[in-house]
Amino acid sequence: MYPNIAIVSKKSVVMKGDGIGPEVVDSMLRVLKECNFQSELILAEVGSEQWEKNGRKDASYIPESTMKSLEEADCCFKGPTTTIPVPGAPRSVAVTLRQKFDLYANIRPTKTYDRLTPDRKLDCVCFREATEGLYTGVETKITDDAAIAIRKITRQGSRRLVDSAVDWANKFEMKKMVAITKRNILKQTDGIFWEETQKAVEGTGIELSEIYIDNMAQQMIIATEQFNGSVLVSTNLFMDIISELASALVGSIGLIYSANIGKNYAMFEAAHGSAPQFAGQNKVNPTATVLSGAWMADYMGEREVRDAIFGATEQVINEGKAVTWDIGGNATTTQMTDAIIEYAKDRLKK
Repeated sequence: MYPNIAIVSKKSVVMKGDGIGPEVVDSMLRVLKECNFQSELILAEVGSEQWEKNGRKDASYIPESTMKSLEEADCCFKGPTTTIPVPGAPRSVAVTLRQKFDLYANIRPTKTYDRLTPDRKLDCVCFREATEGLYTGVETKITDDAAIAIRKITRQGSRRLVDSAVDWANKFEMKKMVAITKRNILKQTDGIFWEETQKAVEGTGIELSEIYIDNMAQQMIIATEQFNGSVLVSTNLFMDIISELASALVGSIGLIYSANIGKNYAMFEAAHGSAPQFAGQNKVNPTATVLSGAWMADYMGEREVRDAIFGATEQVINEGKAVTWDIGGNATTTQMTDAIIEYAKDRLKK
């Protein structure tokens, strides 16, 4: 259930990021190299750590030289970055790049592993609108005691997201779509999103349902398997929450990979954060970053590399012999990466 985007790209910018970013991105790069990945990768700096080193003088966590490289590439890979939660600090790298390159669809395939959740199976994909909603960051202080945030939802933004979700559903023969809203309260904004969702699925044979966000959170826990084979679609904040919940059901956020895709550009990243408390300890799970890198390889036209890495990673996780602490093992980041490489190379020889 992984996409093969119809574009052949030859150049990607790789940004290692903050915290554990350099470690897991190095793992991903090593896996790609050992799998004979052929496309060009350009390393560039990004994140709050380099911003701090530069005296906090830049308006962005993305240096001008990095932005220039990004503009000249076909796609990019972003390691986890830290966004400092203080007024006046730059906007997050992910939000900046989503808006810069109009990467409107944040996509997280979410699938459980047999060894980790033997009694619970989930196989769905989350489509999150990534350029609108509350995450545009438009806020204003109206008094010393009150502030407001703007939740902007447009028909164009909603429709193109759902159109991309319909394309996915058709490609992977998924017959169910769930729209997550709070339309009983947010009648105007979620009203637009629901209307465009309904229009997008007309004549497709896809079964569409609507679930309110609070009920959806409950249903994901008490009746998980009803969402198997479903494409879940929602606005920015709601799907941010639900995709995180779905990730927890898989067993570890360290397993969840994602992409931000627009019409002519894509950004690949792990779903987890920079976890600075674990930086430099060689203990974190490289899976999410490795699988995001494999998806990038597919986007760049090297599907056989993607297939080998996905198959190898699933084999390593289900065997449980060389896995990190978060999924029941005691392997280091390096050891788990080595195991993935060994199985991936075997698969490429066949």
